[in-house]
Amino acid sequence: MTSILPQLGQWHGPEDLHRLQEKQLAQTITWASRSPFYRRSLAAAALPTTAADLAALPLTSKQDLRDNYPFGMLAVPKEQLATYHESSGTAGQPTPSFYTAEDWVDLAERFARKWIGISAADTFLVRTPYALLLTGHLAHAAGRLHGATVVPGDNRSLAMPYARVVRVMHDIGVTLTWSVPTECLIWAATAAAAGHRPDTDFPALRALFVGGEPLTAARRARISRIWGVPVIEEYGSTETGSLAGECPNGRMHLWADRALFEVYDPRTGTVSAEGDGQLVVTPLFREAMPLLRYNLEDNVSVSYDDCLCGWNLPTVQVLGRSAFGYKVGSATVTQHRLEEVVFSLPESHGVVFWRARAEPTVLRIEIEVPPEHRAPACAELTAKVRDTFGADCEVVGLPPGSLIPYEALTSMPDVVKPRSLFGPDEDWGKALLYY
Repeated sequence: MTSILPQLGQWHGPEDLHRLQEKQLAQTITWASRSPFYRRSLAAAALPTTAADLAALPLTSKQDLRDNYPFGMLAVPKEQLATYHESSGTAGQPTPSFYTAEDWVDLAERFARKWIGISAADTFLVRTPYALLLTGHLAHAAGRLHGATVVPGDNRSLAMPYARVVRVMHDIGVTLTWSVPTECLIWAATAAAAGHRPDTDFPALRALFVGGEPLTAARRARISRIWGVPVIEEYGSTETGSLAGECPNGRMHLWADRALFEVYDPRTGTVSAEGDGQLVVTPLFREAMPLLRYNLEDNVSVSYDDCLCGWNLPTVQVLGRSAFGYKVGSATVTQHRLEEVVFSLPESHGVVFWRARAEPTVLRIEIEVPPEHRAPACAELTAKVRDTFGADCEVVGLPPGSLIPYEALTSMPDVVKPRSLFGPDEDWGKALLYY
């Protein structure tokens, strides 16, 4: 497979791109027909050979993956598998994903398409979960593909508290990081608690790779200013790997040379090549667990407008499932729009951590803010929210450390292996436990 994977620059417009997609689609359908799930669903109709034919097939849903747990979606003998993963969904049912070693070449290449580059000179901190999810392993594989030194800083491990993350970043000269955007703000607070300035005391750092949650332009700009480096966004899922990455002009592009994309309108049931709706994806180089017209249920806006980067790929704005929002009075409040409002406050107010609860008649917001800025920050945010949404709003200013406890930024808990034998002055209440 490695010899046939398309590379950026191998096509010169939509028609070339379409030919690349059509060339691989027949192989994708063949792979899919080997899985029990698609063997049943494709049996009643002629196998599609073009993207137009593919559009006649029903969408594949997350529930389909759950209903066919564990092996109903598997299209290769289990002996060919390299890894098994499950998504982070909270539905209570496992959502399985399988990959072969060949699938992993495609996965790692897609993630590594960062305009700033990844090289052997880099020390790459991977700060997303490793357990069952794809995200940490994906960045790890991409870093190693390009010779980088990878620091496996799993953000769900007791062995890697925030204080240790910042110490490692500072002491060993981390150059690149991969995390959710919120982590970057917490690291900055942790660095400050340790007496460091993020923008001056981490001279090796050259970029922050982020993904996994909706990111507004306002919060992104704040993170970039705090650390003094570019913030480079990535979009994907455990079921598909990387689906989009950022070009040098700051626009997110779908990897349409490696997958077919559609935009689904759940209100009408119609699909289109661009516009607003839910993203539907057909990976083209996925052998272990092919997916045909898989609905990610993420709300997006897709466009085929030209971009000066010359990649000739569609652009996407990812709003996430939170884009549907909550009703407050007659208004609909979404996290994306509310985040833009919060981060439009003057930077001098020092507001980066916040939370909100949408109730039927009022939007309640809490913000961490220093005492000297509390009154103006609360008054300005209240006015901005009412002006933006037309909803009643109550804003409460909390002392720094209320939402992100100071102890969480500074503690270095002892992580030990379980044991059963203790000395006379030791706490044997820790027997068999990890701390």
